Amino acid sequence: MTSVRALMAVLMLGGALGLAACEEEKGPAEKAGAAIDEAVNDTKRAVQDAKD
Repeated sequence: MTSVRALMAVLMLGGALGLAACEEEKGPAEKAGAAIDEAVNDTKRAVQDAKD
């Protein structure tokens, strides 16, 4: 039973560290995705403005 708890603690700690490491800097694909999202939102706003 103790080894199960120890294993769970190690897995939870590893998961927390893994998530914390992902927050540091965006990679090139994530930056490209953000740029695409922004372009789509700009286009949507332009279409809405043209309708009004």
